[in-house]
Amino acid sequence: MLVIGAAAVAGVLVYNRVQERATRREAEQAFGSKHADLLLDQPQERREPTLGPAPVATPDPAPPPAATKSVAQAADPRIDYVLELQGTTAGAIRPDWAGLQRRFARRALLTEAAGRRLHATLQMVSRNGVISEAELVEFRSQVEAIAAAHGASVSAPPTRAALDAAQALDRACADVDVQIALHVLGAAETSSRSEGFSIGKRPDGVTLLLDVPRTPNLAATYAAMVEAARRLGGRLVDDNGNPLDERALAAIGVEVESLRARLVEIGIEPGSPLALRLFS
Repeated sequence: MLVIGAAAVAGVLVYNRVQERATRREAEQAFGSKHADLLLDQPQERREPTLGPAPVATPDPAPPPAATKSVAQAADPRIDYVLELQGTTAGAIRPDWAGLQRRFARRALLTEAAGRRLHATLQMVSRNGVISEAELVEFRSQVEAIAAAHGASVSAPPTRAALDAAQALDRACADVDVQIALHVLGAAETSSRSEGFSIGKRPDGVTLLLDVPRTPNLAATYAAMVEAARRLGGRLVDDNGNPLDERALAAIGVEVESLRARLVEIGIEPGSPLALRLFS
C-alpha cells in the first residue's frame, strides 16, 4: 500500500508540473514581446487623403526624455492609455521600467502625478493607426507585474473601451490627415525660405508641401507657401501637371480652412502638441 501511495503522489506531482509548464508557455505566448508593434515597427502605412503627391516623410518630434515629467504635459486620455499606480515611487520602479521602455520606446512614458501617484501611459493612436489589443494587454500586464513587485496598487480603464475610443478617433482623423503639394516646374531658383511648410527638389523643379494637421496658423502658412511658389518663377501645377491659376489656388485655400474647422471640431488644434503627437 505504501508503494502504491507513493506512486500515486509522484504521479500527481508530475502531472501538476506538466500543467504548470503548459500554463506558463501559454502565458508567454499571449503576453510576450513577439507581437509586431504597430507604433514602433514599419507596417504598411494607411493611405491618407491628399491634395498633392505621396506624402513626404516628416521627421517625428524628438522623443520625450526618460526622466519623469508632469502628467499634464505628457498624457492625454484621448490618445493615451493611462494606468495609475499608488504605493511606490518613480525612483523605485525605474530600473524595472527600463525593459518596458525598450519594448515600447517613446510611446510609453512614466510620469509623476499629484498625491504621490504615478501614471504609466501608452500612446494608442498615431498616423500608423491604432495599437493592437494584444499590445495594449501586454503593456497593462507588464505594468501590473512591475507594480506588484513593489507592493503598489494599480487602477486602469477597461482596455476594450479605450481601444474603441481610440479607433473612433483614428477614423475621424483619417479624413483630415491631408498634405497639400504645389509643384513649380522649371523654377528659376530651387531654394526659398519656408515658413511652416517644406520644400523639396524634383528633377524638373521643386515641390512645396504643407502638412495640414501639423501646421499652426494654417491660412497664413498656406498663403506664404503660395507666395513662395510664385517667387520661384516657374510654372505652378498640381500633381497631375494641370496649371494652378488664381481660382484653383483660392479653391485650395477654402479647402484648407474647411480642414482646419473639421480638426477643431474633433478637438484637435492644428499644430498643437496633441496634433504633433497624433499625426506622427
